[in-house]
Amino acid sequence: MKFVERLKRAWASSQSLLCVGLDPDPDKLPRHLAGAKHPIFAFGRAIVDATADLVCAFKPQIAYYAAARAEDQLEMTIAHIRRHHPAIPVILDAKRGDVGSTAEMYAREAFLRYAADAVTVNPYLGLDSLQPYLDYADKGVIVLCRTSNPGARDVQDVTSGGRKLYQLIADKAAHEWNANANVLLVVGATYPQELGEIRAIVGDMPILVPGVGTQGGDVAAVLANGATSDGTGLVISSSRAILYAGSGSDYAQAARAAALKLRDEINLCRKFKGA
Repeated sequence: MKFVERLKRAWASSQSLLCVGLDPDPDKLPRHLAGAKHPIFAFGRAIVDATADLVCAFKPQIAYYAAARAEDQLEMTIAHIRRHHPAIPVILDAKRGDVGSTAEMYAREAFLRYAADAVTVNPYLGLDSLQPYLDYADKGVIVLCRTSNPGARDVQDVTSGGRKLYQLIADKAAHEWNANANVLLVVGATYPQELGEIRAIVGDMPILVPGVGTQGGDVAAVLANGATSDGTGLVISSSRAILYAGSGSDYAQAARAAALKLRDEINLCRKFKGA
């Protein structure tokens, strides 16, 4: 099954557009996990199990695992999701961007080593840097378009031929790079107007939207500008606001409560959208 079809099924079965990002910072883990053999895995597993019925995807961020020399625990976390929550897609947040054989190795890492269903990539080097990922036709390739950070304007607002760079990326993603119908975009919740512009360019292409929660993106504005006519089309990601909602032994229950609140807020806005 292709990634977009898996995502659509997850939207329907969970009645949710929420994605929980797994960004396990060792300095923020609950103290009682310090003695665990695999503390990062133990933390992530509890978060996953507590929120699985509330989400359409999980999004582990590879840098948090790699910086802690915990790539094995990333593999364990994804394997746990596969085993216990097989209907939920896994997005590897890696933001890779390189060419030739290096890009081929990064694609192999994402899809074969980690068995991710999709990966985030940087399109700055052009189509040949994306092609090794695109060739995995059943996998999702999620292209950075309008990122949520304040400095995004420094590069992504540069104009060429009367269009801004993020508009050009959106157009190429939808009309030149999507031969296998496996391309998605990243558009930050902190730029709702631009999200609306991009939705108009790409039609019903799914969009991964980080930036709600800690970064301050507004859920209602995201739905108003980015949802498709059926109230879907979005993967709305929140990481720290959910992961670190609690710091004690009940951290997983606190994470669930935070995820439930955000899921319900999203669904309320979907009703106003007409879904």
